[in-house]
Amino acid sequence: MQKILNMMYEILAASWDLYLDVAIFMLFGFLIAGLLYVFFKADQIKRHLGTGKIRPVFLSSLFGIPLPLCSCGVVPVAASLKKQGANSGSALSFMISTPESGVDSIAVSWAMLDPVMTVIRPVAAFITAVSTGIAQNFFGSETPDKIKKDLIKEPGGCGCAGDTCAAGQKNPEMPLLSRLKNGLTYAFGELLSDIARPFVIGMLIAGAITFFFPEDLTAWANEHTFLSMLVMLAAGIPMYVCATSSTPIAAALILQGLNPGAALVFLLAGPATNAATINIVKNIFNTRALVIYLSIIAVCSLAMGFFVDWIYLFLHLEATALVGQASEVIPYFLQLAGAIILTLLLVIHGINGLRQMIQTRQYFHAR
Repeated sequence: MQKILNMMYEILAASWDLYLDVAIFMLFGFLIAGLLYVFFKADQIKRHLGTGKIRPVFLSSLFGIPLPLCSCGVVPVAASLKKQGANSGSALSFMISTPESGVDSIAVSWAMLDPVMTVIRPVAAFITAVSTGIAQNFFGSETPDKIKKDLIKEPGGCGCAGDTCAAGQKNPEMPLLSRLKNGLTYAFGELLSDIARPFVIGMLIAGAITFFFPEDLTAWANEHTFLSMLVMLAAGIPMYVCATSSTPIAAALILQGLNPGAALVFLLAGPATNAATINIVKNIFNTRALVIYLSIIAVCSLAMGFFVDWIYLFLHLEATALVGQASEVIPYFLQLAGAIILTLLLVIHGINGLRQMIQTRQYFHAR
């Protein structure tokens, strides 16, 4: 029993160390996400998506990079784009670039990874999204599919808060201060609620990786570079993990010796796909689109993984020495303050979620 308690303590301690590094950057990311919510509405994107097979794909991919939406939350927006006349390629590219990146995940990447990964991650997301969209427009089918409301409303198992995932859909005209208040309420309310559970799980997984994974993972990863990428690809595709919660997992794997290319494969494939999204893509688009969607994500993720490994080799950089350096410039008292504030917010959302679940059960039992 004592051994189990010691193991749990070591895992929690490792998770706490990572949490201290990332908390202040998470709060900053949420702040920027709130400003984006005010000034950059997701439902305005369709105005810029005209006709053509290439230009709309570039625009939708570009617009999707900063938006803080998870892989399930982006589905209603993509379905709306398609319903408003956007071609399948631009809608599909939006579904990839948005969950693979986001201002919150970029801030966390800066804290937990390094400048190379922080820059290459949104660039890789953009390349993957554009490649998928163009492939769909040239080789896919535009055969109309029926968009099932039950699939795009709440896919299930994704950790999102239902309709609140489609951030920025409502755009009422109101004074700037009121809009800013709404933006901050969204960022530290709905958005935090959407990623709270997967983020906490991601931090615990990162702590477990630090404790359980062998320290000689470096030798194995260097000898089996392609295999390590395939393992990360196979793990990332069916798993639900948002861009923010995937970052501590990737950071922990790199610290244990995993090559950065394999970590990037996980950072790209994990947030862009999961079991629920795969089913939704098939129903919103068609089977051919699903094949293109998964194939291009896999190919681009592996290609970008090899490219990142080459960059580190070319620049003579050691990934394990770079991970987490950005957080070291933050004084400890600020790290602790950020961790306390973020913890309070997570606890509040956890209590609210529990109350809603109890009320829902009571309602159905009363009926």
